[in-house]
Amino acid sequence: MAGILVAVFWAILVSFLAVALARLAQTLKATTKLVADVTEQAVPLLADASATVRSAQTQLDRVDAIATDVQEVTSNASALSTTVASTFGGPLVKVAAFGYGVRRAVAGRKGGADGADVPRKTPRRTVIVGRAVPAARRGKRNDRNARD
Repeated sequence: MAGILVAVFWAILVSFLAVALARLAQTLKATTKLVADVTEQAVPLLADASATVRSAQTQLDRVDAIATDVQEVTSNASALSTTVASTFGGPLVKVAAFGYGVRRAVAGRKGGADGADVPRKTPRRTVIVGRAVPAARRGKRNDRNARD
């Protein structure tokens, strides 16, 4: 009787192990198929990513060449600007100053009907601590200082 009990328990144990091994085999087959599918899809994806990286590198090389050209053009424009400023700047300032002086002299000579000089119409400004104060406000300042 004891031998039959041991044989029955042994049969039940072997059947549980057989079911567990069958499920483990199915899991391993599914995992193998999944890995094969992922590999199948990953290889073209990696090839596309590699092509994209190569294309980006080509574009970066082009941008670098353009930036170098722009830097050269900028330095040439700066040199040209400096040359033009040094060549024409001084004489242009002198011509402008001369023109301003001529206009002031002509305006000063024009005066009234009898040809007498007319005093300037624009109010004089007084400079106080780095800013200009119109003549109208100068009187108010003097009144305020007198009151204090």
